[in-house]
Amino acid sequence: MIEAPHYSAAGALKKGTFALPGDYFDGAVNQPVLHEAVKVFLNNQRQGTHQTKTRSLVSGGNQKPWKQKGTGRARQGSTRAPHWRGGGIVFGPSPRDYRTGIPRKVRQLARRSALNARAANGSLYVVEPLAMTSPRTSQLVELLEKLGIADRKVVILTHGIHEAAYLSARNLPYAQVMPYTEASAYDVLWSDVVVVEEGALNGEPLPPIRTFTPTPKSPAPAPEPKAARVPRPAKPKAEKPKAEKPKAEKKPAARAGKPKSSKSRAPKAGKKTASTGRKTSAAAKKPAPKKKGGK
Repeated sequence: MIEAPHYSAAGALKKGTFALPGDYFDGAVNQPVLHEAVKVFLNNQRQGTHQTKTRSLVSGGNQKPWKQKGTGRARQGSTRAPHWRGGGIVFGPSPRDYRTGIPRKVRQLARRSALNARAANGSLYVVEPLAMTSPRTSQLVELLEKLGIADRKVVILTHGIHEAAYLSARNLPYAQVMPYTEASAYDVLWSDVVVVEEGALNGEPLPPIRTFTPTPKSPAPAPEPKAARVPRPAKPKAEKPKAEKPKAEKKPAARAGKPKSSKSRAPKAGKKTASTGRKTSAAAKKPAPKKKGGK
């Protein structure tokens, strides 16, 4: 039977040790299965977005660099061939999915082997249920210091979902908090020390989700009303003396009785005169000549 040190929720070491359940902690560590589980986990973390360009994807190279014969150089068909600088890549990576499957029983065996390996090394601690009601990173750091593992990578396995503990460790790069049933073999092997709540090992039913109610923030004080702005008295404008405009001199009126200058105009051709009533023409019309021998 494998035993583990037992601590209280405040970090005090209790008398005696905690006996781990024998049906799960049997001390067997299967190395090939651990290797397979870690490889599958890391494969599933890859995004597979890498890509290189082949000679068909590289732009340019549509023309033959030089003619086939007569230059003394080796014949070339394109500047985007793989042996040219700036050419395509031969057998380069292309986008793909690295997801790898693993049988369920193999995954469970790997997880059991990882926990047995930590328990055999004395790196598995059992604590009472954490009494954190609100996220406090300083409180979690204080607990790890009392356990003597503040400078090591730690994974804390809670009995069910403990929201306050998860939020408390979120800022710590060397600590992780997750439910005991969700921890994988990689999570256990990543850490140097495993801290487990005793309820997860006793076989107790899962408690309700331990959430916390954030304290409502106090309303911000209302801003003080601004004082009414007093308008400044307007400065009296200095009146500029208006410059008197000189009066325009009146033009002397035209003398009465002065005859207007009139020029005798010749009557236009084609108009009747007042005296004769006949039309005037610029040139007198000549009578038409009589035809010879005519009557």
